[in-house]
Amino acid sequence: MKQNTETALLVMDMQMGTLAMLPSAGALIGNVAQAIAAAREKKIPVIYVVVGFRQGMPEIDMNNKSFSAFKERLVNVNMVDFMKVHQDLEPLADEVTVVKRRVSAFAGSDFEIILRSFGIKHLVLTGIATSGVVLSTLREAADKDYRLTVLADCCADGDEEVHRVLTTKIFPRHADVIALEDWVK
Repeated sequence: MKQNTETALLVMDMQMGTLAMLPSAGALIGNVAQAIAAAREKKIPVIYVVVGFRQGMPEIDMNNKSFSAFKERLVNVNMVDFMKVHQDLEPLADEVTVVKRRVSAFAGSDFEIILRSFGIKHLVLTGIATSGVVLSTLREAADKDYRLTVLADCCADGDEEVHRVLTTKIFPRHADVIALEDWVK
């Protein structure tokens, strides 16, 4: 696909297994679907990032507090099913899906190689959780000198107060934080 910018829309952790942990995901899914449609219309690449592991999750060290708890909860889950992107947001055949092994899109993945090969310098972030993949990816991308935009209403967190603090106080130090309607104009 020929792109017309150095921008990419990131759709992060919008997979069946992670959305199941969010009590009310309907509005988020609808907003992210609109962002994807707008990106495709503008010929902006959409890059999907999913967290995933081999069956049995051998990549998870018991010293990692959050991931070891995750491993205990999901020990019998089929990882292929867990990593599937929600059906309303599925990638097209020519869109890239990056599998990461930790919280940041960069950790344990080929994400940075994909960005370089596409010539991407500006990342537009969406995803779940705001305090997880969005925060970790934003901080690492800022350190790597990417231009950043966060679509605040295309991100969600299990704790709405944490989402609010991040999108109104923390993220603006590193990124433009805007609403979906301002981005799709």
